[in-house]
Amino acid sequence: MTTLTSADTGTQRDDAPAQPARKRRIPPLSLAAWKQFLNVAKPYWQQEAKGKAWTLLLLLIVLMLVDTRLAVMLNNQAGEMTSALAGKDGDRFWAAVRACLFTLAFAIPIYAFYYYMRDVFANQWRDWLTRRFLDGYLNGRKYYALGAVGDLDNPDQRIAEDINTFTGRSINFLLIFLGSLMQLVAFSAVLWSISHLLVGVLAVYAIAGTVIALYVFGTPLIRLNFWQLRREADFRFSLIRLRENAESIAFYRGEAQEREHIDAKFGLVIDNFGKLIKKQRSLNFFQRTFSQLTLVLPGVILANGVLSGELEVGRAIQATGAFTAVLGAVGVIVDNFESLSRFVAGIDRLQALSNLVLADAKGQSGPAANDKRPRITMRPGEHLALESLTLHPPESERVLIKELSLEVKPGDALLITGDSGCGKSSLLRAIAGLWGTGAGTIQHPRADDIFFLPQQPYLQSGTLRSQLIYPSARCELDDEQLLAILEQVHLPHLAQRVGGLDAVRDWEKLLSVGEQQRLAFGRVLVHAPAIVILDEATSALDSGNEASLYGRLRASRTTLVSIAHRPAVLRHHTHVLKLMGDGAWELVDAKVFRFDEPESGEDGASRRAGSASAMSVAASA
Repeated sequence: MTTLTSADTGTQRDDAPAQPARKRRIPPLSLAAWKQFLNVAKPYWQQEAKGKAWTLLLLLIVLMLVDTRLAVMLNNQAGEMTSALAGKDGDRFWAAVRACLFTLAFAIPIYAFYYYMRDVFANQWRDWLTRRFLDGYLNGRKYYALGAVGDLDNPDQRIAEDINTFTGRSINFLLIFLGSLMQLVAFSAVLWSISHLLVGVLAVYAIAGTVIALYVFGTPLIRLNFWQLRREADFRFSLIRLRENAESIAFYRGEAQEREHIDAKFGLVIDNFGKLIKKQRSLNFFQRTFSQLTLVLPGVILANGVLSGELEVGRAIQATGAFTAVLGAVGVIVDNFESLSRFVAGIDRLQALSNLVLADAKGQSGPAANDKRPRITMRPGEHLALESLTLHPPESERVLIKELSLEVKPGDALLITGDSGCGKSSLLRAIAGLWGTGAGTIQHPRADDIFFLPQQPYLQSGTLRSQLIYPSARCELDDEQLLAILEQVHLPHLAQRVGGLDAVRDWEKLLSVGEQQRLAFGRVLVHAPAIVILDEATSALDSGNEASLYGRLRASRTTLVSIAHRPAVLRHHTHVLKLMGDGAWELVDAKVFRFDEPESGEDGASRRAGSASAMSVAASA
């Protein structure tokens, strides 16, 4: 391994073609979709608080049973009232009315409470499932990896909207199917007691309708709904992007190009929805025909019995009501096919997110789980060191750095420089554990001892105090100490100007980039880490502020790793790592390094050759 008192170089190896991403198939309404549903839903019923979940489900089933029984009673009383009117039997009619009102007194509150408990159940399931996905999304910084490799579109929408849709519709469909089963059992007995023929016709009719719905409308609707969800998310993201980059776009006067980009996304939404509504039009035509024929079929089948006097009119009414109820039970797929197709499309999106952010049975997950390329090894240690590090960008075989070895000892200060695109920021991403494609080993202290300062500081929504102590949620420093730190980073009047440490402002708009960078330096002073890694973190500062802040870090014996291009920062560093592109690099003593050094001639040739003896002589001189 090369320490910071020596020099070396590296070169690039041949590139290999990147492997194309596999196109994922959207499952139809089938066993595959059922398996996906179980993969997403099952953990909720096996978690620590599963007793509460099962209790709520049992309560809903009991309420449904009661509601179904009351519906049968109301159907019977409706038949009684009709028969009483046909027979001009007043006593029988009013007895049926009283029984009907008495049943309604129980049926109405049961109905309302049932739907309330259904929504409570769905809300609790959403709460648990969303937190589970958030844990996986944030754990191991998978939110960054997903954005870096582009394996998944719009994970924010999948967590915020698709989970809500999944839990709500899961409960809804579960209860619909359970209710249909209860309804089938309850009303089939009524229907069988009146007409065996009607039961046979009903069975054939329902089976035929379900088969047609599945095979004619199934896969096209699921595919179109899947793409509609994606197109809508992409369109919404283009609007969010416009809002978040409003100032830059306004400076460029880029409204025309942004409008073209947004119009393209919106055009895809409209085109796909046009195809969707055409397919739904055909489905609606079929569903309407399927349901409306039930108004005629029972009457046609029972007409001879009523006309011959063998069957009371009220019994025919009961049969018609029971026929409609049983048909609704066995034809539940036909009646809810449009919603089912959207539901299956949403399950597929959640399953894809689950595969990437949630651990599987072997404890392996994330965007890198299926990546068979070599990975950089991260190893804990007392100080920062790189051993034969070779670095590739994600999803690429391009070599940014090849076989880099160095040690950053406590108190050292390493300056990383080089032309744009040579891999400077990529090296910092690898040190932070954000990029892992390549080979070699990175030794690093524990996470609390390393602090990263990017060029554009992240300012969250919150108080001035929360900005200063970020990423910590709490801090042991009192207000006087925090105000003193603001003075040390040359923001002495900031707290007074905004209304105190607990003032809440839109900090990205209120503070200039230079003020934001000084505030970020304040975070370093709050946390006092052993190593600070700066990615052009002083690019917006004047030379006086830059020298003062660097000097304060060096005076505290903090180990520094910096990316910078200005000669003024060179005096705050002990060594320079120059990246020369195509994987090549050199390590030079800061005392002899010059930003304006020649790139040709004898000196330049020796530097590019990377002779270790030449570097040592230069360093000693």
